[in-house]
Amino acid sequence: MTPPSSQAAKRREDVRGVKTLSWPLALALMCLIAYASLYPFTDWRNQGISPLRFLTAPLPKYWTGFDVGVNLLGYAPLGFLLVLSAYSRRVPWPVSVAVLGAGLLSLSMETLQSYLPSRVPSNVDLILNTLGGWLGACCAWALERVGLVERWRQVRARWVAPDARGALVLLLFWPPALLFPAAVPMGLGQVFERLESALADALADTPFLEWMPVREVELQPLVPMAELICVTLGALIPCLLGYCVIRKLGSRAAFAAAAIAVGIAASALSAALSYGPQHAWAWLDLPVQVGLGLTALLALLLLAVPQRAAAALTLLALATHLGLLNQAPADPYFAQTLQIWEQGRFIHFYGLVQWLGWLWPYAALLYVLVRLSGREHAGVTET
Repeated sequence: MTPPSSQAAKRREDVRGVKTLSWPLALALMCLIAYASLYPFTDWRNQGISPLRFLTAPLPKYWTGFDVGVNLLGYAPLGFLLVLSAYSRRVPWPVSVAVLGAGLLSLSMETLQSYLPSRVPSNVDLILNTLGGWLGACCAWALERVGLVERWRQVRARWVAPDARGALVLLLFWPPALLFPAAVPMGLGQVFERLESALADALADTPFLEWMPVREVELQPLVPMAELICVTLGALIPCLLGYCVIRKLGSRAAFAAAAIAVGIAASALSAALSYGPQHAWAWLDLPVQVGLGLTALLALLLLAVPQRAAAALTLLALATHLGLLNQAPADPYFAQTLQIWEQGRFIHFYGLVQWLGWLWPYAALLYVLVRLSGREHAGVTET
């Protein structure tokens, strides 16, 4: 039996070896802020004024509580994550560094807005963004002081492998990706038809158009059995991705149940946003129910699979899922739904979700390939 002191030392070593999630999440949040601040990325021009003129402009006479809240809350998570990242990297003065980082990002965004006629830079926005970063930074500092951050690190070290950062980031982005309407429930990454059309438009009136392969057979809609397989694999992939980094059987079981439940909830929310709250569960027909049931069964049967084998199964599931999805066209009714989404009032949000829905499975595919090319991973242990 291992002495208690040795077990404690091993736990401390596991915690020290854990790579923090805060830095990649902070980078992702910076990209989100840049997207929301500079959308629609068109009509860039020099308007003949200093890009920093907004700093000395008079304060606006009219403002709303919504504007204040958005500017504060938009940067508060960034300040929070930057402080946690600074702690993990042992950076001195973490709160000051986080506030400075949030302020410089806001200053950059407001300055770039000076070149977009559709956007109006504001010194009030800069102040509120920096204040929001400070609030988030203070919250992270307080949690660190009372020991909750260290407790979270210990819990994470018990649940997952030290090199789990990539998988955890992908799993955090999976539910938002499901908010983008999918032709098949849980079906992410159906981009072949759109990519082919966009490439043909880009090469129009050029000799390179003749280089594109001519499709001899038109894409055919998925038969019910293929749709069932797509649903099953689409919900199973995040479970297998979690199995790549989760060590214990009990933890895997809890994670799989939570992942399937979150996937169902996100799909229902997507349907409610697309077609109205009264149609939130219209997608849950018999093939989808059977597919989700098969997902739960397979997730249970694969609980004890070693981590490396889980990565190989994830790769196989992703390849099969994407192959089936991209052999089917999007029906006209679904295309009309996408048009409504893309022109809707929440275009800033949905535009990002659209890219997540397209790219998430390919990012997961790349992650699993990199993981399989690395060192051998451990198996699983009993709870």
